[in-house]
Amino acid sequence: MRIALPIRPLQHWLAGLFLLVACLGLVPAAQASHLAAGDIQARTDPNNPRHIFFTLSLYVGVPGPTVAEENEVIIFFDDGTAQEKIPFVSQTRVAPEYLLNIYKFDHTYNSAGPYTVSYASVNRPDGVLNMSNSSQESFYISTTILINAFIQNTTPQLLAPAIDKGSVRQVFLHNPAAFDAEGDSLAYELVPSKRAGDPRVALANGNQLTPVTTTNFTFPNNLPGVDARQVAYSGPPAGVPNDRAIFSIDARTGQIVWNAPALQGVYNVAFKVKEYRRTPGRPTMPTLLSETVRDMQINVKAQNNLRPIINVPPDVCVVANTPVPGGTITATDPDGNPVLLEAFTGLLPTPASFQQTTKGPPVARALFQWTPTCSYIRRQPYSVLFKATDEPGGAISPLIDERIWNITVVGPAPQNLRPTPQGNTIRLDWDSYSCQNPGAQMLIFRREGCFPYTPTTCQTGLPAGSGYVQIGTVGVGTRTFLDDNNGAGLTRGKTYSYRIYVKFAEPGGSESLASNEACVKIEGRAPRLTNVTVDRTDAAAGQITVRWNQPAPLANFREPRGYRLYRATGQNPAAADFRKVYSTTNLLDTTFVNTGLNTTDNAYTYRLDFFSNTILAADSVERTQPASSVRLRTTPNPLANTVAVSWTYNVPWDNSKRPTTVYRREPGGTFRPVGKATSTTTGGTFVDDGKVLPLVKNRTYCYYVKTNGTYNIALPDSLINLSQEQCAPLQAVPCTPILTLKPTNCDSLASRLFELPFTPKTGMVFTNFLSWTLSNQPTEDCSRDIVQYIIYFAPTAADALTELARVPGTQTTYQHANLTTAQGCYAVQAVDRNGAVSALSNKECKDNCLLFLMPNIFTPNADGKNDTFRPKVFSPIERTAIKIYNRWGTKVYEGDRDPLINWNGGGMGEGNSNGKVSDGMYFYQAEVTFKDANRTTRTFKGWVQINR
Repeated sequence: MRIALPIRPLQHWLAGLFLLVACLGLVPAAQASHLAAGDIQARTDPNNPRHIFFTLSLYVGVPGPTVAEENEVIIFFDDGTAQEKIPFVSQTRVAPEYLLNIYKFDHTYNSAGPYTVSYASVNRPDGVLNMSNSSQESFYISTTILINAFIQNTTPQLLAPAIDKGSVRQVFLHNPAAFDAEGDSLAYELVPSKRAGDPRVALANGNQLTPVTTTNFTFPNNLPGVDARQVAYSGPPAGVPNDRAIFSIDARTGQIVWNAPALQGVYNVAFKVKEYRRTPGRPTMPTLLSETVRDMQINVKAQNNLRPIINVPPDVCVVANTPVPGGTITATDPDGNPVLLEAFTGLLPTPASFQQTTKGPPVARALFQWTPTCSYIRRQPYSVLFKATDEPGGAISPLIDERIWNITVVGPAPQNLRPTPQGNTIRLDWDSYSCQNPGAQMLIFRREGCFPYTPTTCQTGLPAGSGYVQIGTVGVGTRTFLDDNNGAGLTRGKTYSYRIYVKFAEPGGSESLASNEACVKIEGRAPRLTNVTVDRTDAAAGQITVRWNQPAPLANFREPRGYRLYRATGQNPAAADFRKVYSTTNLLDTTFVNTGLNTTDNAYTYRLDFFSNTILAADSVERTQPASSVRLRTTPNPLANTVAVSWTYNVPWDNSKRPTTVYRREPGGTFRPVGKATSTTTGGTFVDDGKVLPLVKNRTYCYYVKTNGTYNIALPDSLINLSQEQCAPLQAVPCTPILTLKPTNCDSLASRLFELPFTPKTGMVFTNFLSWTLSNQPTEDCSRDIVQYIIYFAPTAADALTELARVPGTQTTYQHANLTTAQGCYAVQAVDRNGAVSALSNKECKDNCLLFLMPNIFTPNADGKNDTFRPKVFSPIERTAIKIYNRWGTKVYEGDRDPLINWNGGGMGEGNSNGKVSDGMYFYQAEVTFKDANRTTRTFKGWVQINR
């Protein structure tokens, strides 16, 4: 049924009534100044890594006439979708004026990658001091998660409430008590509070929120017009009384310190919790798994109450399956008030326990107890936040103190490691490991010589510099390992030390304590190379003698038994480069003379394999360390009249304990010692300065060195080895040239500008004139038998010199012609008949003149003569910016593309229609940049007459 309204005024009245009702319906949203704090947690579905479960925690004002209820929320998933009308699943009063609402929801993403899940709603409470007009600012929080098919993750839980209280002129503390179930690394960072407008608008705009910093946000310590100062505080960070107030967060622990509030009222701040994990493929570069943003509220009051002081134990490491020591927490209150002690951690209420036994005064006391099992072993510590809240009574607000206690759970040491020698191998056995966590591995380490070491509870693995080298990895359930040195066998006569420990799988990671030391000696003596000495230096008939010692006791080795000697070229060959050069079954044969070598150009490295038919294997091989010949180099220095001698080697014995002797051949052919030098483990150096035997120019001197090594300095083993012979000509150096570069007479060129008929369109062409003589340096006997001079050139003084030309030794001048610029630098070197090169001469540079002259008349009549207005120059020009004006000051032409201008009389502004200016006088202003070293810019002004 339709009823017609009788009169138009009544229609208007009803329409107004409907509008009023509609407006009243919007009042709760407009008055929704209730959102104080919150954060979002996420958890991966173990059956589908793209399916994520979320928990939103919101701290909201208790509903009232001006405070709306947040019964339902809108969530944006960053993939173009959003979800509306998500109801809270629980509601708890956390303070007289605040409720904690918990909302749970889930979402499945279509692809991998990072996504920022966000929430926004209107509005924040009125009167937040560190932002403008807070009741009109929306509330925004977010959590960024990484969707990865190979990663299961739960973002950190922030267990401490996001509503906290402080007092004027007292230190404010807050810690979110973040707990990460997987033991991922957490890092903390302060960020501004943000807003993102009305979420209903975002729903209509592609389901995407656009967050920005709240209006005029500032951190609480930096309010405009408020002189906030620090008070005494033990820290960290330690307070500096009367210094500017600070508001900081510890990047590692998440501890917020505000030292100190100066103005009572409500504040909001935000911080970000970043979660990192070492993931497969990136062992050294942790992956950022999530970023959780919590926006929290701080209510500061002015009151006569001092905060309590809490005491927690020092950070501790505890071995799995043993109780955490020292879990007593105490607190005292300066005002003598009782103190409530609380603990925040994901370990409560189980498997740990926390119980307060007394509130005081004088001392509040509580006990934290926990015996972590093997499943709690991880690299990152478990952080327990202990909070002390005084109870002053009456209308006085309580204050708090809080501290973090870090508990690191480490794996127990493997027990009863036992070594058993078996020939030239060692069998290791140990007891069954007590913490066989999934993915854990037993790591086996060895070093030469015993190494007493008792780790503390916090010293997992093995210390750097201990000398242990990993030789194997087995599953954590394995109880034995055979060390055969990768098939090469261990060296008899040596003592070996073994330790093992467990490495636990990611994401927890961590290592166990190291086992007891197993130190054992393999009896007997292994064959060792003792000599690789050069007998003859020759490119084709060179000779090297190789020697080694016998193994012992011989009775332990069954036949067939013997030696195989291998050789490779160079001092650091690869294993695949060795070739067999000798084999024998005569164990008394311990010398091999290797002939037909190129010892002039090459060093050689040898390796010996001892083989025998043993009980363990039909052909057990014991391999020595490789040893190279000594390689010598000589470097003559004619300027100092010396010869530098250097040598290198790669040998298993030590040549550094005894000096190396340097020999030089005299003209009669006899080698005589000229000095001794201390070598290192890889080589040495010596400078023959002629003091023992004089050095004469223009002679060639040949050298070799004799090294004296040992495997044990306490033994009388002198392992003598000779290098190849190496010769060096000590020639006189050529005398150094002295260069002269003819300068440019800029004054003469300036006067010639008037005579210059015109400047070529391609610019001027320049020639630089060089001449030189020979000095008597660097030595008075420097060589003057020059066969060639090398001339060098650089475009500027800052550029490197490069070779320009070579001229015969009879020529001492040079013209560098056809240049577009006179700028440049030159130097000369002399080359004598022996091919020796002198030192570089003095470096001479010159620059362009700055010459620019404009004519006073030109005739643009197309007769091919003086048709354009162009300068006369004796200088390269980089750029000319020209402006030309008529007699009334009107600009008729402007250009900067042609350095030589070449104006043809075209222009505008005189009422002409043919694109040409009238005959007559014109005025110009030219800004000229020259191609000199400094790129000098000058301005030239004048007049010019146009006659057609």
